Amino acid sequence: MNGFDFVAQCLKQEGVEWMACFPANALIEAVAKIGIRPIVFRQERGGIQAADAYSRQLASKGKIGVFASQGGPGVENAFGGIAQAWGDAVPLVYLPGGHGTFRADVEPGFSAPENYKNITKVALTVNRIERTSQQVRRVFHAARNGRPGPALLELHGDILSQEVPEEWAAYKPTSTIKSAPNQSDVKDAVKQLLAASNPAIWAGQGVLYAGATAELMEFAELTQIPVMTTMQAKSAFPDAHPLALGSANRTAPKPVWKWLGDSDTLFAVGSGLTRTNYGIEIPDGKFLIHSTVSAEDINKDYAVDLGIVGDAKLVLQAMIEEVKAAIGENGRRGDNATADRVAAVWSEWKAEWAPHLANNGSPMNPYRVVAEINKVVDHENTVATHDAGHPRDEVMPFYTATVPHAYIGWGKTTHLGYGIPLMIGAKIADPSKFCMNIMGDAAFGMSGLDIETAVRSGHPITTVILNNKTMGGYNHHQPTAMELFGAGNQGGDYVKIAEGLGATGIRVEKPEEVGPAIKRAQQLNSEGTCVLIETITVQQMEFSTYPELLK
Repeated sequence: MNGFDFVAQCLKQEGVEWMACFPANALIEAVAKIGIRPIVFRQERGGIQAADAYSRQLASKGKIGVFASQGGPGVENAFGGIAQAWGDAVPLVYLPGGHGTFRADVEPGFSAPENYKNITKVALTVNRIERTSQQVRRVFHAARNGRPGPALLELHGDILSQEVPEEWAAYKPTSTIKSAPNQSDVKDAVKQLLAASNPAIWAGQGVLYAGATAELMEFAELTQIPVMTTMQAKSAFPDAHPLALGSANRTAPKPVWKWLGDSDTLFAVGSGLTRTNYGIEIPDGKFLIHSTVSAEDINKDYAVDLGIVGDAKLVLQAMIEEVKAAIGENGRRGDNATADRVAAVWSEWKAEWAPHLANNGSPMNPYRVVAEINKVVDHENTVATHDAGHPRDEVMPFYTATVPHAYIGWGKTTHLGYGIPLMIGAKIADPSKFCMNIMGDAAFGMSGLDIETAVRSGHPITTVILNNKTMGGYNHHQPTAMELFGAGNQGGDYVKIAEGLGATGIRVEKPEEVGPAIKRAQQLNSEGTCVLIETITVQQMEFSTYPELLK
């Protein structure tokens, strides 16, 4: 068999069941011949983002998303999607075609390994047919271990079209290697947390990757320490839990701001603690405990008092045992003082935002749209996501996530249009779930044609557009351009576009119509039909931010 057929066999042994792709790569035919389904997207970024969501949802179960593109323009166009996966620490494998080794180093050809090396864990090439097995194994190992992230393997046609020598045609699949924490560090961390007067937990998406939600809940309940999550980790801790503070984008529920400001000790687990414009910075003056799988992330952006390297699940298990040894099997269960304080701040915040969430205006307030969605979806059987820009800032604090992976939070870099292909990947990961993305009209312009991909591939999703006919906030950033030339405004009939792509379109203009539209979408999705709900909204310029509480 030739190299492409052999790579396909390697993918099968790695558990790959489908491969996102666009538009041409000899690997597409090779995987199809052995039963791996290739799904062609409408552009490279969409395919990468679907593979991204698949990895986020199933990496804890050993599944990794794979994307293949052609060389040249395919590699060039894919850059943004891989950069997003790198920024959000998403494990996936990218298999682009190559120019051929005879001109791989000739300028101005775009070299995938050379140009992608700063946004991938490894950027490799197969330069000899005998190395095929080794190189495939290296990219899967890199994606699965350490700090999560994308890995690239370039496939040159002049090499992979050769026959693989029999003695080099064996492949051993990779596995995830989990590291346990140093017990002395665990003891010191528990001692500090139990002695703190107002501790808090900052949980990152490493909790989701490790499948450690149950352990996080047990640790929080034993110690009665409240939990906030990063945006990427939203759903790692149930929003309805008495010790839940919410999730932190640059907007967040008020309890996040309150405890981030007031806490004297912060335990970050499963997070790289990367400073970002789309998050809240940790104020100075706290005792900072930082646990992550990658030692290089500790002391990267924040001065850490105590670092713990290890898998989030193993770290939390060790800390649970240490807490029980220190204060008994039941710990501080039954002491509701902290939960009562958390509930009081939640009540205060909900009262402040009630006018927005119950607004009856038309065009609609986007917060009212989110509130109506919250009322009607089955949260335990729904996967939801925001898009970039104002929809992220409006949806993330208010949408309720009750079980792991019920919400996909994303955005250390913020690519408009991420939500549609993300939900296609989530639907592939679990076809039983109602998969819904909420996006603005500008975001739809970036990836709307991939609704046809969802239709064609048989993965019915629902897209909710918050259509305010403008790019949110741009009248503040570029007032002259907006006033004189309407530079951030746009229009279109998105219902008609959806129908032209094979989906059902629903237009909603009044708040009382949102719930019925969502219920209809759920029914249509269950019958195999994709849905787009276009809600007519106003531009909203008030957000859930309380920076004064951090001082």
